[in-house]
Amino acid sequence: MWRDLASIGRDKDSGGYRRLAWTGADADCRAWFRTQAEARGLAYEVDRNGNQWAWLGDPAAGDAVVTGSHLDSVPDGGAFDGPLGVVSSFAALDELRGRGARPSRPLAIVNFGDEEGARFGLACVGSRLTAGQLDLDKAHALRDAEGTSLAQAMERAGYDPEAIGPDPARLARIGAFVELHVEQGRALAGTDHAVGIASAIWPHGRWRFDFHGEANHAGTTRIEDRRDPMLTYANTVLAARKKARLAGALATFGKVSVEPNGVNAIPSLVRGWLDSRAADQETLDLVVAEIEKAAVERGERDGIDVRITRESFTPVIEFEHALRDELARILGEGGGSVPVLGTGAGHDAGILSGAVPTAMLFVRNPTGVSHSPAETASEDDCLAGVTALADVLEGLACR
Repeated sequence: MWRDLASIGRDKDSGGYRRLAWTGADADCRAWFRTQAEARGLAYEVDRNGNQWAWLGDPAAGDAVVTGSHLDSVPDGGAFDGPLGVVSSFAALDELRGRGARPSRPLAIVNFGDEEGARFGLACVGSRLTAGQLDLDKAHALRDAEGTSLAQAMERAGYDPEAIGPDPARLARIGAFVELHVEQGRALAGTDHAVGIASAIWPHGRWRFDFHGEANHAGTTRIEDRRDPMLTYANTVLAARKKARLAGALATFGKVSVEPNGVNAIPSLVRGWLDSRAADQETLDLVVAEIEKAAVERGERDGIDVRITRESFTPVIEFEHALRDELARILGEGGGSVPVLGTGAGHDAGILSGAVPTAMLFVRNPTGVSHSPAETASEDDCLAGVTALADVLEGLACR
């Protein structure tokens, strides 16, 4: 399975993956998912929001145990973020069948669409729509860098954008959702544990900073006559790093656009996107407020109009304690303990946690690198993840 996926959407120069939502590479990944489902005799379907499902047992019976993740990527992303969870889900099902386990509850594997949000700027679109956490007007207003709307992209990919929306009936069928994911960090590195259990997801969000200045000639405009928004943006980036470091939080300007974007032109507009995360809401609010203040104050000094828009936000998410404890019990039956760790990364499991019991397993990442071609995990650790997921599915669905 890993070899089949390896070449899809991989850039030959960077070695990274470009599987943006509703593109050709995404379609190839989705075709792979359907092939894997049908090869195992699973009932395949696509829901109203474009998420793919593969069922063992009758979905209408309810109280289903669901696993899976996503197959899309960030620009030049790694091979493991998302696909490891989907591949491991199919492999865990194979393991269950090899053990002769007989589920007493329906089992399903899911591929959630547009988890990364790399194309339209909002993460977890497929699960947000399903859980009713994305307003339909806002969904239809989402556009990529080329001006293509989410609706247009879905339609071109063969899906009906008019059908999208909350899916409470589907969520009502789910008794538990367990997502396996490569660890994005180094909490497990240097330990004897290949697999950990998630405790919570930090609160996090995305803010768009628009710095409006005045376009002018780079070679003839005196320094003192310039209203250069790039300076205000640069100062804000430095301020974000400082404020986050002092507070023990995270703040990143990872995306920027410039108009008119000419080498010999002073920009008229610099637009930067801030991603900020912290262990608690109070710290996150403080850090973002400090960054906003720094941007506005510098803008006043530079003659720049600064406008700030919060584009998305997810509060702190505590995974259901009962399900988390059950995972710890199942994986600790051999007498060992399993590390429990928090994460600053958002996931579909976090989005669904308000509607169904959810939990996560993390597979050790030796370098901690993620959202990069350097992202990795050893084969032995990946296989340990499959075994752990199979144990969890057997413990939950074959009781």
